[in-house]
Amino acid sequence: IFKMNKDAQMRATINQKLIETGERERLKELLRAKLIECGWKDQLKAHCKDVIKEKGLEHVTVDDLVSEITPKGRALVPDSVKKELLQRIRTFLAQHASL
Repeated sequence: IFKMNKDAQMRATINQKLIETGERERLKELLRAKLIECGWKDQLKAHCKDVIKEKGLEHVTVDDLVSEITPKGRALVPDSVKKELLQRIRTFLAQHASL
């Protein structure tokens, strides 16, 4: 339990530093651009349309749609995008090693 609490504290500290420095917003923008560039957004949009067509517009709530597409959305993120983001975060952490 202590280790989990310590991990949660570390994540919170890192997240706070990312927010304070504006790096979190820059990472989000980079992610958005990369996902559009690789066609992820279009793939997910098409999947949403398929789910709505399959279940019928009257029978789909936003929550249903989110729970249906989230796993596919995560799976469709290219490894190259994940690696680039991870590298950017590691670089940030190395520059802010006092955390």
